[in-house]
Amino acid sequence: MPNSKARFVILKIIIALMFAAVAWKLFDLQIMKGDQYAQIANDRLTTNIVEKAPRGEILDRYGTRLVSNKVGYSVVMQKTDMKDEELNDVINELVGVLYANHCEYYDDLPISFAPYGFQFEDENENGSIDDERSKWFENNKNRDITEGMTADQIMQALKKRYKVSGIYSEDEQRRIAGIRHAAEASGLSQTTMFTLADDISVEAVTQIKERQEDFRGIAVINDYVRQYDIPGLATHILGRTGKISAEEYESNKDLGYGYNDIIGKQGLEKWGEQYLRGVDGTTGTTKEVNGKEITVLDDTEPVPGDYLVLTLDSDLQKIAEESLAKTIQNIRASSGVKAQDGADCNAGAAVVIDVKTGDTLAIASHPTYDMSRFNEDYSILIQDEAKPMWNRAVSGLYSPGSTFKPLTAIAALETGNLKTNEIIEDEGVYKYYADYQPTCWIWNEYQLTHGKQNVTLALENSCNFFFYEVGRRMGIDTLGKYANKFGLGEKTGIELGEETAGHMASPEYKKQVVSNVTSQDWYGGDTLQAAIGQSYSLFTPLQLANYAATIANGGTRYKVNLVKSVRSSVDGSVVKEFSPEVVEKVDMDADVLNAVKQGMKKVVDEGSAAEVFANYGIQVGGKTGTAQVGDGSNNAVFIAYAPFDDPQIAVSVVLEHGVRGTNAAQVAKDIFDKYFNLAAAPQDTAAPTAAPAQTDNGLLR
Repeated sequence: MPNSKARFVILKIIIALMFAAVAWKLFDLQIMKGDQYAQIANDRLTTNIVEKAPRGEILDRYGTRLVSNKVGYSVVMQKTDMKDEELNDVINELVGVLYANHCEYYDDLPISFAPYGFQFEDENENGSIDDERSKWFENNKNRDITEGMTADQIMQALKKRYKVSGIYSEDEQRRIAGIRHAAEASGLSQTTMFTLADDISVEAVTQIKERQEDFRGIAVINDYVRQYDIPGLATHILGRTGKISAEEYESNKDLGYGYNDIIGKQGLEKWGEQYLRGVDGTTGTTKEVNGKEITVLDDTEPVPGDYLVLTLDSDLQKIAEESLAKTIQNIRASSGVKAQDGADCNAGAAVVIDVKTGDTLAIASHPTYDMSRFNEDYSILIQDEAKPMWNRAVSGLYSPGSTFKPLTAIAALETGNLKTNEIIEDEGVYKYYADYQPTCWIWNEYQLTHGKQNVTLALENSCNFFFYEVGRRMGIDTLGKYANKFGLGEKTGIELGEETAGHMASPEYKKQVVSNVTSQDWYGGDTLQAAIGQSYSLFTPLQLANYAATIANGGTRYKVNLVKSVRSSVDGSVVKEFSPEVVEKVDMDADVLNAVKQGMKKVVDEGSAAEVFANYGIQVGGKTGTAQVGDGSNNAVFIAYAPFDDPQIAVSVVLEHGVRGTNAAQVAKDIFDKYFNLAAAPQDTAAPTAAPAQTDNGLLR
């Protein structure tokens, strides 16, 4: 028995030793050598390498490519076991190669080079710099950065975090820290690469590959880059793509987006993201410790994104853009204003709409820019006071001036406040109110009157006195109701997220924009001004074109379309089709419509636009407008449709500081010439006149 007890003790000791050995081995594996074995495991892990799918193309209504893709080269960074100091050397050398070959690299750190200062910018031009600043600090609170730190303090914190030593110059330190910050923010890991630069030159690719041993953790891969097939055309409409931001990633990560993905930022690229984005492919691989691939798993082929077919006519778009630029240049030349002064006519917009469908055939905004040079020109564009990146056609708000008078006429006639054959005599000075007595423009200019006017003649002559009277009879509520029917002050529904709604003058809106005013502080004079297109009414050129189209087609207001269909890049089948959509049907008596349209015809045949359309090949209905805007010359506005008897297209043109509506009519004529293929008649080569506009105490034609 004693031997048995001894054996039992020995057995317990052996078991205890075995447990101790296992515990020690686990301690050695997990604690003493945990980092080493984790690195070995990571170096031998199985990964999925993403093969990017090309974005869908964008075509005009006739199949002309506007945006496609080209194969380019991107530089990506992979996470390795390099120490910070070694990685900093690699980045510094790599940036040197990129700089030498004029290639841009990715760095979103909103801090300038020394002396350090913040450079926050509103990426989408619809928020505020303070918002962007707050978002950035919130997204970087886990990187030794707290709100309230100065730019210099942040740079010192980043240099310390990434061990960027003083052996580099100040500029080199800023570049290294910026790239390290961008890589970390993009989630650089064993399975997630960071795109450091894209669309780099062949020369840069060659130099990087020739020195591959100097660039450990850096690879050059094939990628798809957006290509603008007609550089500079329809830039504001097509929009742009860019690397996904932290906020965009958080909103879209559940849809499969990665830290380094490209996403639509503006224009159609943003609106059509769900269609244009393809489905990435993957290649599964297993790697040894030295990075050598030993296994390739099943591949999944990438699927290209669908393509957009637009309603846009690229030839007409080109004419609209060229005519805007030419007309603005001529106005400046005739008024003696140098382009660099920026004090007079330097911007405008033009829109062309199919009156039978609501399709937009052209949307031009001036000044414009070339999206294919966006990265190179960005610093210049963002500082340009003319705001070339602003889409004036859908976001610019302008007083309509006398182009609003056809609506005033329709509203008065349809509500019984005016009859088609009623005569109102222009007395020069409108004396209904004792404390506010505006004058007709012809009285203000020549001390004359228009005499007896019916609605057709009043439109031809743009008689302010006539429209003061009918506006007073109706009141602002009726004017507002009809403005709403014609879509003025309402979004058109176009497939562009940056569209602005605008405002119809009203007591409520006056209260918003004028301090110390209540909704009751709306005076009779406010209504008189609103009736002739002044007061607080502000509309977009797109709304003005759709308003003209609604008159032209007899009262059918369509949702404005820019996309005709979405089609599969695989087999061309229709994914989604966009048909004409009626938003409003404005009931108008035939006599009412005829009286107003005849007035618009007389504007072109005998009135203010006659000098532009003299001996023209087709009949046109239109209305000029001139609006006072404070400093500088008046804005020029023109709406029109053609042919008069069977309208096909409607046009609106706005020229900032364009002097008078006739100048805007020249752009419309160029558009009609192209659309209807009218033979170019010999023209006077002189610039449009910049004669003083006819005014009536600030209430203009």
